[in-house]
Amino acid sequence: MRLRRSFPVHRIAVLLSVGLILSCDRLTPRADPDSAPTASGDDTVKVDKNTETIINGALKYLAAQQMPNGSWTGDKNNPASAKWAVAMTSYVMMAFMANGNLPDAGPYAKQVKNGLQFLLDSVKADGTFNEGDRSHYMYSHGLGTMVLAEIYGETQSPLIRPKLEHVVLLIIHGQNPEGGWRYQPGSKDADISVTVPQTVALCAAKRAGIAVPQATIDKAVAYIKKCQVGTSGGFAYQAGQGGPGFARTAAAIYALQITGLYDDPMVADGSRYVMQSINQSGNPGWQVEWLTYGNYYAAVAHYLIGGEKWKAYYDTFGQKYLLSHVTTEGDTSYWNETLDPRAKGVGSNWCTAVFATVLSLPYGYLPLYQR
Repeated sequence: MRLRRSFPVHRIAVLLSVGLILSCDRLTPRADPDSAPTASGDDTVKVDKNTETIINGALKYLAAQQMPNGSWTGDKNNPASAKWAVAMTSYVMMAFMANGNLPDAGPYAKQVKNGLQFLLDSVKADGTFNEGDRSHYMYSHGLGTMVLAEIYGETQSPLIRPKLEHVVLLIIHGQNPEGGWRYQPGSKDADISVTVPQTVALCAAKRAGIAVPQATIDKAVAYIKKCQVGTSGGFAYQAGQGGPGFARTAAAIYALQITGLYDDPMVADGSRYVMQSINQSGNPGWQVEWLTYGNYYAAVAHYLIGGEKWKAYYDTFGQKYLLSHVTTEGDTSYWNETLDPRAKGVGSNWCTAVFATVLSLPYGYLPLYQR
């Protein structure tokens, strides 16, 4: 099992009591949680001094971008980006949490506490978050739920649980007959990009002690598996429709592992597909669709795979690509939105939060991302 950085003793006790360091309930066959598999290979990936400096600079940059209400938008100076405040706050919170910050711990405890309060205040009576952009709402819902579940699992705060249960129920009741989710709760169709964050949020909540039917997770996994495209190893946007893509494949193998299917052949096949793109990242003009979103998933997926595959991903994309494309101004660092055409107009906070999280994964602070 991966060793995580040290926590205060009371936090370790909480983690053990709710089983956060164990995988989400195994699918078929069900396994004894105490026999959860260990990471394959040696975990030789370390954060070096230069990378640590960049991470610290990114966290400082993000801290300065927090809004007075505790949220993060795509860009503090772009009021239009406030319509994604729940999603952006969730991404930034994960970056801080990946460096050991919680509402009561770490140098950015204040920022995390205020971000948490924003998310809690955003939960409405109908179980949705008060997100400005409703056209693709369930993306934000899955991200916000995942962050609330992670913090509740770490703290067991009674202030979080009622609202967490509320948003979890919306995901459960919003699953469609195919087993997936789309942009709105209860949509009749589904796609993999929306299904993955809901699945992961449910696993995070279940590990934290929130009631989640295993049947709901099983149906979600079945839908994700139906999206694999033949022998390509890649996954399509919707089951039985279209060809494979980088981001959707990364998302699929991330979710399959979060649900406990670490050794499923689809994970290895999907990793090969993803790394075909990553291995070209050193080429001039290299582009991959959904660079930011896709690598959020690809990084965690390969961290969970571990061993040489994780080392290859981190060295190639993390060390070589990200460190050569970061902007440093004084003691702050950020990744400009122009790096990712899909981030244009969203703001640099998204890229910076995701890429800081990618570089911070070797620290091992996030319970959700442990095997």
